[in-house]
Amino acid sequence: MSAVSAESVDRRRVTEASDVGETTNARWNPLTRIAFRFSFTYFGLFCLIFPQFLFVYSGVLGENLPETAILGLLYQFSPVFEWVGRHVFDADVALHLDSGSGDQAIIWVFVFSVLVIALAATIAWTVSDRRRPNYQRLNAWFLLFLRLALGGQMLWYGMGKVIPTQMPLPSLTTLLTPYGDFTPITVLWSQVGTSPVYEILLGAAEVFGGLLLFLPRTATLGAMVSLVSMAQVFILNMTFDVPVKILSGHLMLISLVLLAPQARRLANILVLQRPSEPAEQPEPFRSRRVRRIAVGLQAVLGVWVLLGATQEGLQFWREGDGAPRPPLYGIWTVSEFTQDGQPLPPLTTDENRWQRVVFDVGGMAYQKMDGGLVHVVGAVDTAAHTITVSEANIVAGPVQRVSAEPTQIGTFTFAQSAPDRLRLEGQFKGHAVTVSLEQVDIDSFPLRSGGFHWVQEYPR
Repeated sequence: MSAVSAESVDRRRVTEASDVGETTNARWNPLTRIAFRFSFTYFGLFCLIFPQFLFVYSGVLGENLPETAILGLLYQFSPVFEWVGRHVFDADVALHLDSGSGDQAIIWVFVFSVLVIALAATIAWTVSDRRRPNYQRLNAWFLLFLRLALGGQMLWYGMGKVIPTQMPLPSLTTLLTPYGDFTPITVLWSQVGTSPVYEILLGAAEVFGGLLLFLPRTATLGAMVSLVSMAQVFILNMTFDVPVKILSGHLMLISLVLLAPQARRLANILVLQRPSEPAEQPEPFRSRRVRRIAVGLQAVLGVWVLLGATQEGLQFWREGDGAPRPPLYGIWTVSEFTQDGQPLPPLTTDENRWQRVVFDVGGMAYQKMDGGLVHVVGAVDTAAHTITVSEANIVAGPVQRVSAEPTQIGTFTFAQSAPDRLRLEGQFKGHAVTVSLEQVDIDSFPLRSGGFHWVQEYPR
């Protein structure tokens, strides 16, 4: 081998080795090493145990998994956190399977437990491995893991907005609910759901950031987009009391961890106006060939997660705003109401008379005279002209759902003398009931008919 070719081979080996930090013996600052040990333990355990992080990688196969699969290892380890709750905080905590809240007491206990484990592990690791100058290779693997963890969540939540199902259009019962009766989260959900275009754009930003994270070359930009998106989400969750504070806060922190190695480069370009070398992701793989294969696999993983999130989004859309409108869809005002042959006047103190009846995609509801809304299951048979009314029995599970056998509380026959006139006759809670109704023009609600105007002499 000639001297020139040998020198070329040596240079290539040095270049490839430097990509994974093998040629540098630079000693990390002691605080940097401690911060790495803590971050590696804390965020590693958090992403492995917290619900959804691993589940999103089931992709299109996720619908075939048990309902508890979305809860991940948190469901499996819940007895451990229940024990911690009892013995450390003197509190009985439990994982409520019928709740969609990510801020349950047991999840806060989980965060506390992971924090304690991470602190203890950091101390033990520091004492036993204090001579190591750096963790270049392990750091490369760790950042790759965090990129995939964050990217999966960004795609999952982003597609929930691109296909606007996370915040659906305000339901018909929402139109009848006084604003003062809304919780802060309902205000936020209604505000975003009223403008599907705005929701889609929010989701598109999250999906864009997520996709960028699956490619090493664009990962820094993806982390920056994710940081901005998650900062906004976290602030909304904190100010509107949305029970996803733990997850959104951690996704924001993970974005910062991913950007930490690029902090000096970003500061040079964005703040100090200095030239900077390219922002390169630490590579855990030694050879160029393996790195190319790894990049391809990461891209495939991103597409796989995106397909799974799209499939779930479309399923929710078909069951929600995208579902066909049910028979008798709309809001109906009660003009006459008789019970056991006796007409009931429209008194706000009457506990039996109805004020309105609502038929919506999500089910049926009737509004009492005091304004309270009672949600029920209404099965409308247009061929037989019958309506069967049942109480909704909620089945415990990771997602609330209605029992296949709700408790029947009423049956009616219905007739329409005109499209906007409806008459019900039948039995309801042991009483003979007759109800005459008139349909309300939904566009009479400003929230449904406000529209968009280029020119406005005065605010609407």
